[in-house]
Amino acid sequence: MSAHSSYEPKTGFERWLDMRLPILRMANDTVLTFPTPKNLNYWWTFGAILSLMLGLQIVTGIVLAMHYVPHVDYAFNSVERIMRDVNYGWLIRYMHASGASMFFLAVYVHMFRNLYYGSYKAPREVLWILGCIIYLLMIITAFMGYVLPWGQMSFHGAVVITNLIGAIPLVGPAITTWLWGGFAVDDPTLNRFFSLHYLLPFVIAGVVGLHIWALHVPGNNNPTGVNVKSKEDTVPFHPYYTVKDGFAISVFLLLFGFFVFWYPDALMSPDNANPANPLVTPQHIVPEWYLLPFYAILRAVPNKLAGVIAMFGAIASLFVLPWLDTSKVRSMRYRPTIRPYYFIFFFVCLVLGWCGAHSPDDPVIPGVSGGFTLIDSDINSYVWLSRICALYYFAYFWLITPIIGLRETPLPMPESISEPVLSHPAKKG
Repeated sequence: MSAHSSYEPKTGFERWLDMRLPILRMANDTVLTFPTPKNLNYWWTFGAILSLMLGLQIVTGIVLAMHYVPHVDYAFNSVERIMRDVNYGWLIRYMHASGASMFFLAVYVHMFRNLYYGSYKAPREVLWILGCIIYLLMIITAFMGYVLPWGQMSFHGAVVITNLIGAIPLVGPAITTWLWGGFAVDDPTLNRFFSLHYLLPFVIAGVVGLHIWALHVPGNNNPTGVNVKSKEDTVPFHPYYTVKDGFAISVFLLLFGFFVFWYPDALMSPDNANPANPLVTPQHIVPEWYLLPFYAILRAVPNKLAGVIAMFGAIASLFVLPWLDTSKVRSMRYRPTIRPYYFIFFFVCLVLGWCGAHSPDDPVIPGVSGGFTLIDSDINSYVWLSRICALYYFAYFWLITPIIGLRETPLPMPESISEPVLSHPAKKG
């Protein structure tokens, strides 16, 4: 930040430290007194929630790694031993497993908020790309962690996903062999996944540091999308937003605790309660709920390679969004034309997750089985619903967003962040 620092050391030790390692000055300037738009709502608290969840995942993961045995003959039993014999092992394991779901829930809220308020637009493109990198690393880390319990779904999920990578031309087979550590999913695969799953959260933490650094250069976006123009538009981060973030974190932890203490297995596959058996394939292999939309896109394409391209293309579309959106207005508060398409996009993502959780051949409308009915059984399936939703998913990024940005007529925007507040009737008297 180019602004003058307001930090004044108060003790001799603080002055001594400030001349050698100005860590207290950095904390003051980037957290306590950092000028923050004064109109941020509770959707902006999920950044702090995500930081907390990342810390919890790292701490609980380190403790679990002390007791976990990355060997195909002992992995499943070591998880059971953690649950039964390690002091509070059940709590640490449930916090880690449920924490992954809560982590993704918070990141999805964070991402959809950014999409609605245009937080990916200039000058925040690098900030958005770093966030997308964090999201991609989260997916990879979560998938590898899903394999570690070495239950039925863990093993067969690893087989399915690693075989998909083999469909990539030229490099796919080599990458698959390296991941396997041989010619099939076995003990070397589990060791590789354990090592990478342990390492990647620290990589995520490093990218989060860059993400926060990139945030502090242009500053926070805000619900109006209007740039900060004066000191009157901002308030210090502390105590205004530390209190607000603290309250939001407390509410989020209530939801987190609900799953940890009352429904810890609600977000886990029942098949994973059985040890891995290569000779018995589960009836329906599915990933965790937070990856189901991409799994539905993968299954929607009949060709294996094309399905892999579509799945990765769905994530790649997020990276180029700042250049696909042609509108000069950030916030959808002032973009009534595209707002309905955004909410349809949100609904489509939910439907894709719903489709990914069901068997492809199951009928969407129960009781309709073809013959002389109005809906043919081949059309009345989750595959076709996934295809329709996948088409809209890509159309939203590559057609709807660029075209509407050029043709829409936005609503009048306020001159400053303070104007909507100061112009309120209650403020005029």
